[in-house]
Parts: sequence; structure tokens; C-alpha cells
Amino acid sequence: MATEKEEIDDSLYSRQRYVLGDSAMKQMAHSNVFLSGLGGLGVEIAKNVVLAGVRSLTVHDTKTATFKDLGTQFFLREEDVKASKNRAEASVSRLSELNPYVTVKSSTQELTADTDLTFLSEFKCVIITEAPLSLQQKLDEYCRSQEPPIKFIMADVYGVHSYAFCDFGDEFTIMDPNGEEPKESFIATITKENPGVVTSLDNRMHGFQDGDSVSFKEVQGMTALNGTTRPIKVLSPYAYTIGDLSGDEFQPHETGGIATQVKMPKPATFKSLAVQLKSPCTRLVDFTKDPNASHLAMCALLQYIDEHKQLPAVRSSEDAQKLIAIATKLNQELENAIEPLNNDMITNLAYTSQGSFVPLTAAMGGIVAQEVLKALTGKFTPLNQWLFLDAVEILGSQDSIPAESFQPRGDRYDSLRICVGDEMVQKLANLRLFMVGCGAIGCEMMKNYALLGIASTDKGKITITDNDLIEKSNLNRQFLFRPHHIQKPKSETAAASTKEINPALHIEPHQNKVCPDTEQSHYNDAFFQRNDVIVNALDNVEARRYMDSRCVTNKKPLMESGTLGAKGHVQVIVPDLTETYSNQQDPPEESVPYCTLKSFPATIEHTIQWARDKFENMFNMKPNMFNKYWSTNGSPQQALERMQNGLQPENTFQTLKLLKNRPGTWDRCVATARIKFEKYFNHKAKQLLYSFPPDAKTSEGEPFWQSPKRPPTPVEFDSSNELHMLFVVSAARLYASFCNIRVTDEDRSSARLLAIINGTKVPKFVPSDKKIVTDESASGKENEDSSGGPSGEADDDEDDADITACIHTLQELIKAGRAEGSFLGLLPVEFEKDDDSNGHIDFITSASNLRASMYSIEHADRFKTKRIAGRIVPAIATTTAAVSGLATLELIRYVKGAELEEYRNCFLNLGLAIMMFSEPGPATTTVIKPGLTFTQWDMWHVQGNPDFKLADFVKYFQDKHDLTVSMVVNGTKMVYVPIMPGHMKRLPQKMCDLIKFSDGIKYVDLTVGFEPEDPDEDEDLSGPPIRYHFGL
Repeated sequence: MATEKEEIDDSLYSRQRYVLGDSAMKQMAHSNVFLSGLGGLGVEIAKNVVLAGVRSLTVHDTKTATFKDLGTQFFLREEDVKASKNRAEASVSRLSELNPYVTVKSSTQELTADTDLTFLSEFKCVIITEAPLSLQQKLDEYCRSQEPPIKFIMADVYGVHSYAFCDFGDEFTIMDPNGEEPKESFIATITKENPGVVTSLDNRMHGFQDGDSVSFKEVQGMTALNGTTRPIKVLSPYAYTIGDLSGDEFQPHETGGIATQVKMPKPATFKSLAVQLKSPCTRLVDFTKDPNASHLAMCALLQYIDEHKQLPAVRSSEDAQKLIAIATKLNQELENAIEPLNNDMITNLAYTSQGSFVPLTAAMGGIVAQEVLKALTGKFTPLNQWLFLDAVEILGSQDSIPAESFQPRGDRYDSLRICVGDEMVQKLANLRLFMVGCGAIGCEMMKNYALLGIASTDKGKITITDNDLIEKSNLNRQFLFRPHHIQKPKSETAAASTKEINPALHIEPHQNKVCPDTEQSHYNDAFFQRNDVIVNALDNVEARRYMDSRCVTNKKPLMESGTLGAKGHVQVIVPDLTETYSNQQDPPEESVPYCTLKSFPATIEHTIQWARDKFENMFNMKPNMFNKYWSTNGSPQQALERMQNGLQPENTFQTLKLLKNRPGTWDRCVATARIKFEKYFNHKAKQLLYSFPPDAKTSEGEPFWQSPKRPPTPVEFDSSNELHMLFVVSAARLYASFCNIRVTDEDRSSARLLAIINGTKVPKFVPSDKKIVTDESASGKENEDSSGGPSGEADDDEDDADITACIHTLQELIKAGRAEGSFLGLLPVEFEKDDDSNGHIDFITSASNLRASMYSIEHADRFKTKRIAGRIVPAIATTTAAVSGLATLELIRYVKGAELEEYRNCFLNLGLAIMMFSEPGPATTTVIKPGLTFTQWDMWHVQGNPDFKLADFVKYFQDKHDLTVSMVVNGTKMVYVPIMPGHMKRLPQKMCDLIKFSDGIKYVDLTVGFEPEDPDEDEDLSGPPIRYHFGL
């Protein structure tokens, strides 16, 4: 990934860098990791660690690949089993393909309690799976004895139970407990007392917590605080204390100041495995389950393996009793004994321990890999110290199922069959599943489905769709893709890679977007009805809501999941049982006032947004407007004729101005960019100071320039300043791009650029009396014309010109030959954040930082600017793997036919080692009137015929539900509203005449409102969606 002299490969790691940061990434790039046991869990951990970018991974295993392994170990193939290959050796090449920067080695030497462990001294972290307890203890002791200690992790999946344990030594330093961006708060007041109290500006929540340390800057009056860092105590969401400020060195606070959270290293202490076996520190993840009971059961199983040198036999009551006896004995040795023993859980563990449940290997593989990254970097808070996950609900009542149904049959599904029985294996094989999205979560889901054998019979089918092509940045998380797949369709590639894992799967890949445009052509109601389960693997809320609505309409279950850095969620949505995705909504993002972006930025985020909007306005919106003008109004001669006839087509002034000023050569591109520099970063500041001098007052008599408003300072262009030149060059390149001007290396040489710049005549500043918006409640739309960007700032002074001036300008351009041919077409620039050669991020970074200089705001580097401007969602493979496993678990619960209390939604934050499971909310019931209710899953059907009239439709509800229709709406069309003029006359008309529909459409969904029973009520009664069947 990186050496001392090399930079991190941002084209590969960009999304992960935003999760871990460069310091952690470089630490990983110099770390060697040892992993023993390359079964289902081991290969999941290995995959995620390699994708993350460690220096080297040594995978150790002494076992030969079996057909049973194919059900959990996705990097083994049938030919490996037939050739009796060692699991580690068979997997090394496929693991190596995941990341060219990681060295993957295999080891097949015996690892026992008698092995000399000094070979482990080169590793920074050791992970052990599928090992006996005696060896685990010896390894932990050895790792703790090293200086510095080797970080030790052990984990396993036994049937439908799993665990992880971490020991990072007596003294471990957490460099960044949560990985969040440091919070920043503007200061309103600071009291000169003991303790001094700081309050936030404009009653905004500061976001700090007790014990945080904050630094201060830009404080006026009490300047002794500037540059200091102090611990705080929170008084309220808007105030906190910072210690004694009563001394003479602290002058009274006048105004302003910014408090910024400072990440401080935090020590953590771990106990040895020997101590933790008897006095465990466990993590609660499900309020219905006792993690200490799980700990006892797992310790008993590890003891059983040590004593019997094997796992309990499948469904053996005798072996289950032996395990209970061991647990009973161990319970007496625990510091806090479990009373009473959970014999059912211990029995289930014994019955299924020879199996390995794929959803748990995926989930635990992501969790453990994240702990590995914490061990290597100190980034995030490690697990303290045990975590137990199980899926016992999947077992349900299996007493009626013959024991033979769980016995191995020598095929790839034995691990699954041991856990859930052959009947469930067949149900999964016959499943018809539709998944939307084949990105990071989609790839992990497909891997899980291959291991489970979903759609592996002729009755089953997996349909996947994704309209994206593979990019290099995808390879860091979307593990089904390789470098030679770049620019190939995600869906087709994912399908092919999945079939390499399990050739029996039936997969149909599509390259369509699922949206209203494809609702009739591809993904109509009949399509949804043909599928048993719908799975979301999406990355945006709008698409999720649309899929939710389609599943509700067709009463289909939806498995919803998503990630944001180390955070993730899983929501299971079941018809008539649970609430839907749309029942819960995130709070809206806080918008930035128009005047703040345009004239009074206070943070680097404001300047980045301004630069991003400026890019869109200058290089995309204006060229698009220009092209649309000519396609709408014809040739310049035709447009001139229309104006001479008294018409002035929309955007005439802007289009002619752009036509007149568009660069025709590289020299003009550079000159234009230089002039823009002067306008944006010099003249703009001078105009603001002309309109609002430093001593300006508000209408209330307060200083105008006070926090958070910052008085600007004009930036004087300096050709020796790298930032100044970056703006000019990147802007010139973008002008050349949309004007289709070829640029050579010689054109971009320093000598050529300086010659052009020095020869450019830069206009002098002329003050204007144009009003500057200061009202924070004013929107940009009220202050922009049609060519203004999203920030509401147009590129130039764009006052309307009279038609005479426009006619004259166009006549002159026609006469000069500048209104013909190539002059009439521009090439709008589409923003692309991941191509470092196109200059897009260069322009935004330079423009943002120059504006920041103008307002004395701290600069942001290119990396941060790219994240904010590109709205990049931080992502890492560990979270994706964990979320996909938990979502797959809920899918299996649905196929089993679970009750509401058996399902689990989940929120997790792997950075904090937090997982919280909760029962889904039930479907919401709405009462129309006493005795008549509906949920969001309900739909009322009205069967019509060719002669069915609106009056019949209205009468239907009167007769069936004693409801009086007050409104009928089809999409955005008002079909019937009695109080509207003329609508009563529609009652005799046929429904098929009132509602326009295309050929082949058999029904339409309507929104119908009803009059309230109480005439004093103003609000109409809402009902469920009404599906009207035309009956044609």
C-alpha cells in the first residue's frame, strides 16, 4: 500500500482512507499479521484484512479441503477438494488477488502446545481460529510476554453460536476512540470566573462530552485562551465549563472564538485469557440474551474439545449431556456463577457445533477483522474483551424434524444442514430472490447466497440489477471484482464471480436502474410477484424509499441494510408484520444560508461548497444552458429575427455573453482564468468592504463584522504562489475542456503560462452599489437568475439587458464570424471526483482554499476537499461483511417463517465495538372509524368493468364501508374533488375515460380521501391505497 517514500494509492483506498485516516493506513502498511485456521471464519477475516491493506498476512492451516468446507470457505473450489489440497495453500493465490500491495503467504506447519512459538515474534497481531483451548491459552501467554506485546485475537463459529476474544496487553493506547471528525463550536460568551462557562453561539448545540479536551482560537478580549487546550465539563447541550478563568491573565471576553475538539490518546488495559475465562468482560448485544450464559456454554465446548479431541456428534443427546455436565462444573469455577444454567442453549450448541452457519461467519469475520485493524493502529475502541453472537432463533422448534434431516451427506451444504436441517436447505435452494445493487454489500450478499446454495435448483433464481460499471475504487470493498474487471458491468461480473464459488446457482444479471422509468418495462407488479424475497444493496435513501414502496404495494418482504464507515444497520421488513422503511426518517440535513455561502463563509465546509457550486455553474450549467438555447431557438439568424420581431427568448443575454466571451485559444483560457482569480478573490473582498466597512454597524447598533462573520482580505495574485497558479491552470484547463480546445504539455509549461499571465490585462476594481444579501432567511432562488449555480451566485453581473443591446451584440457576433459552426456548441463538464488527471478536484481545492485565505479560514487539504465536494460516503470492507451477514440471517428467518419477536433489526458501530439488536416495530394501524382500520401494508381493491362510472366507484365505498368519498387522485391529477367546479358533473363519466392509461395496463392505484364523520372536523379521513381494476 505504502512505504516510507510512497503515497497511499487513493484510487484504490479513497473510501477506506476516510474511515481510518492516513496515519492508520500507513501503520497497517508496515504490519505483519498471522492467522491460523482457514475455514469459513478464517477466510472471512483474511479477506477483510487483505482488502484493508496490511503489509503481509500469513495464513496457517493444517487441514485438507473437504466438500463440507465449500459451504463456508468461498476461496476453495471443487478441484481443490478432489486434489486434497491444504486449505491455506489452496486459498493463497485467490487472497493475493484481492490487493496487489499485500503479501499473502501460507504456512502448514503443525501448531500445538509443544510448538516453539518464537516464529510469531515478527507479527504485530495473531488471530487464532479452530484451535483447542490449551493452544489458545499458550498463544495468549506468549503474545503477552513479548515487548511490545503481540495483539492476540481468537474467534470461532460453532453451529449457530460464535464468539470473539481480544487481548491487546496490559498497556494499549487508543489513539482515536471513535474516528469521528473533531467537532467545532462557535463561541457566544465566556465568563471570567471559576469555573469559566462557555456558551455556544446562536443557541447551537456544541456536541462535546464530559472529559473532552477542546482548543481555542480567534477569541477576542480573553486572548490568553487562544492556542490553549482545556478539558471540559458539560453543563448543557449549549454550555460547558473550562476551568478557572478568574486570574489576571484572562481579560474579559469581548466577542468571537472557536472551540475545537482535540482527540487525546486513551489508555486501555486487557486481562489475559486465563483470567478472562473465569471472570469475563462481555459485551451486551441483545437484551433478551445473557452474554455470560453464552460465555459459559462456549467455555464448556472448548473444554469438551480438549477432553474428547473432537466436537459433540450431530444431534447426539448423549454428547449434549456430557457438555451440560462440563458446563455445570465450570460454572462453579466462575467468579459470577450462572443461575440457572441455560441447558437448552448448551444442548443447541452441542447439536450444531459441527456445523458452521454462514451468516455468522460473515458477521463475525467483519467484526474480528475490524479488531485486527484496531490492534495494528490504535484507531477506534477495541472490544473489551468477549463478544458472543448466536442465531438460536433459527432453530425454532425442531423436535418434530427427524434427526436424519440434520446428518451430513458429504456435500457442500453439510455445514448448513447440521444447523437448520435438510428441509430448510431445500427451501433456500428453491428461493426466488431479487437484489437491487451489486456494490460492496451486494458482493458480500452474493457470496453468502452462493455458500447457502440459494437458487441452486431449477425452481430458484437470483435476479440482480445494477446499472454501474466497475471502477478501481470499488476493488477495496467489492471483493468479487478484480483489476481486469474495471469498466465492466457490476451485475454481470458479480454473477460470474459468484458462480465460481458455487456453479449450481441460477443468476440473471440486469443492468437497469429500478425506478419509475422501469416500473412497467422491467420491474412491474408481475415481476415482484414472481419473487419470494427482495434485498436492498443500495447506497441512497431515495432508491431505498422507492423499493420500500414497491415491496409494500406487492406485499413482498424486504431485507434492508446499509453502511457508513464503521457504522451499519439492518432492517427486516415483513408484510403485515413489521413497520416499513418509510416509517422511519432521518432528520433533514441542516442547510447553509444563501448569504453565508455567497458572502459570509465561516467554515471550510462553506468555502468548499461555494467552490463546488462555482464548478457546476461555470463548467456545466452554463454550457448546458448555451447548448439548449441554440437547440431551442435555431440558428443565430433565426434567433436574431425573433428578437427583431419583439421577442426575447429565455437566457438570451447570458447566451450571447458566453458566446462573445468564450475562449477560442489556450491563451484566452489562461487569461480568462486569471481574470476570474481577480474577480473572486480580490474584487469580491473589496466590494464587501466597500459595502460594509470594518467599522460598519447593524441596524441594532452592533458591529457588523462579528463572529461568525469574518471581514475579508483581498488576495493579491502571486505567480510564485503554488495555490494561485493551481487555480489559474485548473480553471484554464476546464475552460479548454468545455470549449474543446486542445492543450499540450508545452502549453502548460511554466514559461508559457507566465508569459500569458503577465500579458493579461486585468480589470481594475470598480465599486458597485449593488445590494448584498445579509438576511439568513433569504434563499438563493430569490437572488439568482437562470444561470446561477446551486449556491445562488451567478458568475458575473448579470442584470437583464434590453432587447436592443442583445440585437446589437448578436449582429456584431454574426458579422465577426463568431456565431457559426463550432462556436455554437460547448461540451459541458460532468464532475468526476475519482479521476485525478482531469483537474476537477484541483479547481475546487484551489478555489476553496483561496476563498478560505480571503476570510482567514484554515485551509483543507485535497483529501478532505474531495470527500466534502464529492459527497463521498466513507466505507470499509469490515462493516460491509458484518452487515451482509446479519441481513442474510434475517432472510433465513423469513424463509423459516419466523414470528415478529424472532426477527432482529440491528444497529452496529464496529469502531466502538457496539452492536444492538432489537425487535422490529410492528406494522402501524390507522383507525378510519370504529371497526374499520388498516396498516401501511393494506390495499383495497375495486373491481370495475368497461361501463363502470365514477358514480359507481363512489357508491362502492358508501355501500361497503359507509364512507363518503371526498377526493380521488391519480398521481398528480385530481380526478374527483366534489367542492371543485365541474367535478360533480364527472360522476356519470366512465372510469376508463377519466383515467388515462396505456395499452396493457389492467389497473391503477388511486389515493382516495373520505369525509370525516364529525362535520366539525377539517381534515379528511385517509384510507389505504385503492387499486382500481379496469376489467377490460
